[in-house]
Amino acid sequence: MYVIILLKIFLDEEGMTMEEEKIVSIEERIPKLKEKRRKKANRTLLFYLTLFFLLIAIIVYLQSPFSNVAYVAVEGNNVITDEQVIAYSELELDQNIWRMNKKLVEEKIKEHPIVKDVKAERKLPQTVLITVSEKRIVGYIKEKDYYLPIVNDGVIITNTEIAKPGSAPLFANFTDELYLQRFVEELNQLPTHILKMISEVHWKPTEHNKYSIVLYMNDGFIVNATIRDFANKMNTYPSIVAQLDTEEKGIIHMDVGVYVETFK
Repeated sequence: MYVIILLKIFLDEEGMTMEEEKIVSIEERIPKLKEKRRKKANRTLLFYLTLFFLLIAIIVYLQSPFSNVAYVAVEGNNVITDEQVIAYSELELDQNIWRMNKKLVEEKIKEHPIVKDVKAERKLPQTVLITVSEKRIVGYIKEKDYYLPIVNDGVIITNTEIAKPGSAPLFANFTDELYLQRFVEELNQLPTHILKMISEVHWKPTEHNKYSIVLYMNDGFIVNATIRDFANKMNTYPSIVAQLDTEEKGIIHMDVGVYVETFK
């Protein structure tokens, strides 16, 4: 009986010890849990404060002059002036850069008959960049003191006056639009390096050949040709000139066969 009593006392003491250990263990963990919760709450607060001040900064920026367009840059244009591109874009300085409708700006600029393609983009903080791709200029027509470009679809651009023509040839005496359009079709098949060799093209229709033209070349030669099959025949011009004496200029006939008549 004494043994039973002693065993019971031992088990009671052992149970109390385990319970005390559990109580101590929980009491030790409570501060750690509180510390974790406090850190988590601080991180959440910091996140929302950062977000709040960021939104405030964005609102202040959008309402300030620093979000307005201060400069419009134009790239890729050779014939059209920067001023013309900007005028067609209808962009205004000091307008909010984020309120710019890029698609609308591009559509406005594409209304210019020389513009083939265009891209408008924001360049922060205050610049709008407009990149222009122009149609190919195949020639010019002189109008008083200015030159009107002719693009590759045969349209004469009357609202773009140029004081000095580019590398494309000057057209003269093309009084009939039908023959002008036909000649432009031929020029579209001509490589750019050969087109740049031509200084002037004169339409010289005869009673027997309405397609007759005379070309004045930049190297000093004169070419008699015809609009019909002009591109194919003119592609041989560099190889023909390479066989001639550059000191002896003359007339290269390409209308019927090919032969050279030197100046005397």
